[in-house]
Amino acid sequence: MGLRSVVVAAAAMCTVGAVSAAMTVPNSYAPVDDRESFESVKKRMVKAKPKIEKRFAELLEERYDLSDKPIKGVTSNARKKPVQGGVRVKLPKGTSWDDLAAMTPEQIKARNLWPAGFYPLPHDNHDEGGMLFPDFHIKKMKEQDGRDLQRFDLEYGLPDHFLPEYPPAIYLTTRPDLGDVSRGEVVTLMNYYELFNGILNPKQLDGLRLLVTPTMQQQFNATWDRRSDRPSTGVTCFDCHVNGHTNAATHLVGDIRPQKHRHRIDTPSLRGVNVQRLFGSQRALKTVEDFTEFEQRAAYFDGDPVIAVKKGVNILERGSEVHNMAEFEEILDFPPAPKLDVFGMLDPARASESELRGQAVFFGKGRCAGCHTPPYYTDNLMHNLKTERFFKEKDIDGRWASADGPIKTFPLRGIKETPPYLHDDRLLTLADTVEFFNLVLGTRLSAQEKEDLVAFMLAL
Repeated sequence: MGLRSVVVAAAAMCTVGAVSAAMTVPNSYAPVDDRESFESVKKRMVKAKPKIEKRFAELLEERYDLSDKPIKGVTSNARKKPVQGGVRVKLPKGTSWDDLAAMTPEQIKARNLWPAGFYPLPHDNHDEGGMLFPDFHIKKMKEQDGRDLQRFDLEYGLPDHFLPEYPPAIYLTTRPDLGDVSRGEVVTLMNYYELFNGILNPKQLDGLRLLVTPTMQQQFNATWDRRSDRPSTGVTCFDCHVNGHTNAATHLVGDIRPQKHRHRIDTPSLRGVNVQRLFGSQRALKTVEDFTEFEQRAAYFDGDPVIAVKKGVNILERGSEVHNMAEFEEILDFPPAPKLDVFGMLDPARASESELRGQAVFFGKGRCAGCHTPPYYTDNLMHNLKTERFFKEKDIDGRWASADGPIKTFPLRGIKETPPYLHDDRLLTLADTVEFFNLVLGTRLSAQEKEDLVAFMLAL
């Protein structure tokens, strides 16, 4: 071997060594080039799918009572879907909610008594993540506009009875006289014009068009590292925020690294964005325009602009497209709440005794109004619940359970129509939410006070 060959070989060995060493270092970027064929990736992930889904199903069973037990006489406004009730989070053996409430966070942590359902909920496959839709929405999109949002590697795990009504109603601040303007339809590119021409102004109508127009996304695109069986035209804003509300589609936040620290996303409703001043559960984006642009440029691609270029980023023009989308979003109203007065408080002539008692708990002993102020029950701030006080850090199916950090205060108006709850779907019912905050805030509510507090929130 000549001297030049020896030098080249040595350099190559150094390069390989450097690459191998670099691969052990945390990386903010996803790989861009395809090192494996699509057919190979699909075969490997389809084979792993049953084990992954079984693991998540077992996690849910370990945490929750998943039975279908709706609250008698309580339904969503438009489609009359029963609202699930009762505490579904399972207690550690040998304890009660009163036992836990009497303990300090340090005692709960030392004795490992933090309920499993109060830990962060991982993505159905946290190592992989990605946008994941309930089966009813996948079927509707195939039927209505021909798009296939089915992933070959994963299916949505939470039972349908814990999810919002489908299709959701649409209420407009500009036309409250019309009630639900969706006419019971899922709004897509196929029907938006027929449904809204003559109701919206031209800018709002164009904004709605953009909100139901598919664009490329990390899992649904035309490249080999997609997670759809066939090349895809992508997803729409209204695939998650269906009808300007939510269908509980999930994903992982794009703004945290490494993967194990990324939070599962609870898709929030867009109802009432006109009264909100922070967007994104932790990003604290300042306008809905900022949120809209961020979603298209980065969040759709796991917060990685390099991958976005490869898969087909949709660069929106701020002055017209983003503005028009926001114009429509900002007229989406909360559902009617006939028991509330103009100040967002219960009208004594319409409310039950339990609801009125719950209101007193909400503004008093329960300390709920410290963050959720009327009339829309948000303070437009962020708060750190510091739940890490109650448990030792641990891995939960690829999700590292540790400090969550500050989370925005979401509005409670129309809260019965937006299950599951908290920023990562970990709480299935409002009763679960009351038990969670009873421990986090140390309020020591009685059983009657908890029941009344749920009754009050159901009236919002």
